[in-house]
Amino acid sequence: MIRNDALDRLPVRHAVPELLAALDRRGAAVLSAPPGTGKTTLVPLALAGLIGEGPRRRVLVAEPRRMAVRAAARRMAWLLGEEAGGTVGFSVRGERRTGPSTRVEVVTTGILLQRLQRDPELAGVDVVLLDECHERHLDADTAMAFLVDVRATLRPDLKLIAASATSDAAAWADLLTVLDGGGPAPVVRSSGEGHGCRVFFEAPPSGVRPAHGTWVDPTLLRHVAATVRLALERHEGDVLCFLPGTGEIARTAGMLAGVGAEVLQLHGRAPAAVQDAVLRGTEPGGPRRVVLATSVAESSLTVPGVRIVVDSGLAREPRTDHARGLGSLATVTVSEATATQRAGRAGREAFGFVYRCWAEASDGGRPRFPSPEIRVADLADFALRAACWGDPTAEGLALLDAPPAGAMTAARSVLGSIGAVDEAGRATDRGVRMSRLGLHPRLGRALLDGAPEVGVRRAAEVVALLSEEPPRDYGDDLAAAWRAARRGADGYGARWKAEARRLERSAAEVAGGASGGSGASGASGVSGAPGASGASGAPGASGASGRPGAAGGSAEPAAGDDAVAGLVTALAFPERVARAREQGGYLMVSGSGARLGEGSGLRATPWLAVAVADRTARDATARVRLAAVVDEDMARRAAGHLRSTGEEVRWEDGDVVARSVDRLGAVELTVRPLGAKADPALLREALLDGLRREGSGLLRWSREAGELRARLAFLHREVGEPWPDVADEALVERADEWLEPELSRAARRADLGRIDAGEALRRLLPWASGEAGRLGELAPERIEVPSGSRIRVEYGGERPVLAVKLQEMFGLAETPRVAGVPVLVHLLSPAGRPAAVTADLTSFWRDGYRSVRAELRGRYPKHPWPEDPSAAEATRFTSVRLRREG
Repeated sequence: MIRNDALDRLPVRHAVPELLAALDRRGAAVLSAPPGTGKTTLVPLALAGLIGEGPRRRVLVAEPRRMAVRAAARRMAWLLGEEAGGTVGFSVRGERRTGPSTRVEVVTTGILLQRLQRDPELAGVDVVLLDECHERHLDADTAMAFLVDVRATLRPDLKLIAASATSDAAAWADLLTVLDGGGPAPVVRSSGEGHGCRVFFEAPPSGVRPAHGTWVDPTLLRHVAATVRLALERHEGDVLCFLPGTGEIARTAGMLAGVGAEVLQLHGRAPAAVQDAVLRGTEPGGPRRVVLATSVAESSLTVPGVRIVVDSGLAREPRTDHARGLGSLATVTVSEATATQRAGRAGREAFGFVYRCWAEASDGGRPRFPSPEIRVADLADFALRAACWGDPTAEGLALLDAPPAGAMTAARSVLGSIGAVDEAGRATDRGVRMSRLGLHPRLGRALLDGAPEVGVRRAAEVVALLSEEPPRDYGDDLAAAWRAARRGADGYGARWKAEARRLERSAAEVAGGASGGSGASGASGVSGAPGASGASGAPGASGASGRPGAAGGSAEPAAGDDAVAGLVTALAFPERVARAREQGGYLMVSGSGARLGEGSGLRATPWLAVAVADRTARDATARVRLAAVVDEDMARRAAGHLRSTGEEVRWEDGDVVARSVDRLGAVELTVRPLGAKADPALLREALLDGLRREGSGLLRWSREAGELRARLAFLHREVGEPWPDVADEALVERADEWLEPELSRAARRADLGRIDAGEALRRLLPWASGEAGRLGELAPERIEVPSGSRIRVEYGGERPVLAVKLQEMFGLAETPRVAGVPVLVHLLSPAGRPAAVTADLTSFWRDGYRSVRAELRGRYPKHPWPEDPSAAEATRFTSVRLRREG
């Protein structure tokens, strides 16, 4: 029996006629309805004609989370007086409850993508409603892009709805441009706001440090726990408290001991039975509840009994280091849209109360919407879907945000290395099979290539572990975690077993018609798959066949759990194969450092295949969360496409290092010194690099060579062409012209030190134009002064410098010039000490000489100090000698 009383209380019912009319008229619409108004539960029933008087249709509703899928389906079935699986059904990974009478099916966006790629026309589906668009999950964005394409090319009759409580409706309307050229899709807004709520701001104490990585200040968690206690004292009803992750949930639960209410933990990894129990609520008169939840409870579901929401203001978002192939989670401040969604949970059943654990003054500084996942996520799965869709660049897809070019390049590189796409980026047959497994392409590669080695069943079991990280209390040893999951003593074990069975079936399905699993698609020449190496049997098991397990997993290969876990993990993440360093820790093939936790049982392992690792911006190395033991042979086979052998010649620590290296990515397998036997071209480039780094001082510079360089530098600056630039950078650039043939004969630093820089530098003089002969004229080494002495000119400064005794310049009225530039005259005392500096002798004789004469004549009475030096005779001698010689 339809529960009309409950349906009548949902405010969105007033918008349904307008929505149905918009769909009939335009075929696409955007539904904007506040949280708690019934858009997820009432609207699909109306679209299917199960309530009201609309035509009967088959409706597909896509939700971002499995928990939301189950909750929405069961809520709609309850409204119809049924159980889920009849008129309203649902499908999530590993579980499907539908039947012949199903008119509304709720699925995850991942399931929707799988169906679109198998059957782009979505045969039998009349309407697709994509819920919670504002969350901007990558799967949802991709699904909408594919649906727009399907409607434009294959199914103009397919009706599309983008629905959200807080979405940027105008942007979605533009994306859903209708086919008849009528412009953006209509936006239908629901005016209802549920039962409403009152918002309080509870600012945390001063000194709370900002979150970074997955670390959250314990002071903030204590503040959240205190706010929960305060809310329980002030108001009736249950509390829904939002926290960023399972770790914070567990710690806050500990802080709420003795609170006088049942404390429940709700997150994506909670067993389905626990999730369902939370969503069923308690019997009348039962104990109050405090539900500590991650973002899984933000949308598309109602937690019965909740009248109070406590919001920590934090959420977790994925981040990807594309260069190193490492993922991590970042704790971020929630957006305005997310805070609104969370607040809406309080007013679903009655007037509610919302406590925000931040200062009201900081509320306006929040971003308007969450970061689109396409901007920050690993795009390998997206890129494979786009390639299988026929648009490898994704440029033709209707996306609100284009994928970042760097992330797409990294994704295509990964796909190419595992044989999923060809050189043009088009999906191979192997890539198509991977896309049908419902796995990340890396895990698809591990399943397809691992099954022939270790048996389908065991490959599927390990991949199931990799697809959903085991609980932290399982430890960091993947093989040990595998054994713990087999025992199945917790909710994770049950989920793992179901996923392993699904993967085993999927692997068997996609392997049909593909000879040898991977070889038929050409993976052997691309991915370095073990199956391509010609080895038989399981790795690490001498003489074990293992091959019968490839057909259906019925035979048990002889390899132990460690070897199987290591091989499958290495196949999934070849760039994360890591070797122990002498100084501690590990070096991954990708070049990233890694470290194990204190007390890890894997510490003595020479080689690891890292399954889960994260690296925050503050860490120099990645932290290993989950890994499996491998040996060098297994590492070489799994990461064979990253292996290279060749000469490496470079300038390092002040000299040339020349060696032959066999490496696996950044990991050096074997090294052999080459010395002077290295490739001469590589040696020459390394020496040039040394000159770039350390300068031309590596050459042998005599005093004469240094003076020549200074003269040339002066002429280049003051005269210009054809006089050469002799700065270090310019000299390295012109090495061919002045350092040959000596440079090509050199093999190490000492050889550079034997090159006469002065002789080499003369090769740069402008001999061809004849100007080289004017070097002595334009920049003479010495200048003859009035005394007859030839004084050396120093060219190292901004001006040429002539250091000469004052008496030797008597009688010279004007300052000497070099290439038209007045020299800077350093006038010295008879003892050779500085007495004055001038670039204008005329002015000095007139104004400066008197003070110098007064100061020095008493100190040097034997030397001439005429009153008019400009008319006096220059001399190198004392007055006595002058009189004697005169």
